Amino acid sequence: MLSPEHWPLGLTLIVFIASGAVIAVAGTRMARLADRLADLTGLGEAVFGAVLLGASTSLPGIIVSITVASAGKAELAVSNAVGGIAVQTAFLVVADIFYQRANLEHAAASVPNLINGAMLCALLAVPLMAATAPPITLFGVHPASLFLLVLYGFGLRLASLARDHPAWHPVRTAETFEDVPEEAITDGAGQGRLWMGFAAAVILVGAAGYLVGLSGMALVRVTGLSETLVGALLTSVVTSLPELVTAVAAVRHGALTLAVGGIIGGNTFDVLFLSLSDIAYRPGSIYHAVGEQPLFIISLTILLTATLLLGLIRRERSGIGNIGFESWLVLIFYAVGLAVIVLG
Repeated sequence: MLSPEHWPLGLTLIVFIASGAVIAVAGTRMARLADRLADLTGLGEAVFGAVLLGASTSLPGIIVSITVASAGKAELAVSNAVGGIAVQTAFLVVADIFYQRANLEHAAASVPNLINGAMLCALLAVPLMAATAPPITLFGVHPASLFLLVLYGFGLRLASLARDHPAWHPVRTAETFEDVPEEAITDGAGQGRLWMGFAAAVILVGAAGYLVGLSGMALVRVTGLSETLVGALLTSVVTSLPELVTAVAAVRHGALTLAVGGIIGGNTFDVLFLSLSDIAYRPGSIYHAVGEQPLFIISLTILLTATLLLGLIRRERSGIGNIGFESWLVLIFYAVGLAVIVLG
């Protein structure tokens, strides 16, 4: 196959669209298996969604960021990572529309989801601090990238402890959906088929993510668009399709906590894209190789996450168009942020 630097526009679009379709179809399969595996493992939907489902649906984005970072495309790598977190937060509002009984933030009340959201804000603050700190590196990697890995592990531990030994509980209402495991599968062959199906879907989205990364680099060349625009508006949206598909499918299946946990937990995991991209980017610290726009996207994402957290804490039962006030704010802030990026 020709190097992406030599792909014509037609081939670039075909690869980009076809890869996106594979990601969407495989993501649907992962959603159906994830809810059952959450019960099987005993982790519960919030923790399972944050760890295994969140990491698996994030695989295309990981591969895109690593691929383009290793090719020296720092802004494309960072914009793809944080742009994916922003659009996935907006996707949660889309999933909310499909749940007709009440606002999703009200029904899927969960202490682990609140902790993951708070940790996401903390994780996103680290690259902002790194970008304004001295460009110190250790073997070409900024210390902030290593700190992100430690902080992420600490957050997972907190979420797990909060699930097993919560210090407080959300007030139960008629619309509250409790994460109660279904009857577990006892047949070993049945369990194995579930895991094999999940693994196959992960491999498919991973391969498709690699092709999205190649086509993203080609799009920068053939369209003349900036790396930030391609990363924030194109590759991040396509690689985030599993999150949209799994969130909507989980809501329609009744796995509300899994839907919210998959998005918030996946977003928390997605911050690690920056650590992996920094390792793959060999000229130095990736945080000091980007301009103002990627840092603006990080700030926007913190705003979106904080707004979502307000919705999860406030737990408004109903709102305009079946979504609450905070969900509308998420959409408005995201739209305004995109407009600033495009016009900037």
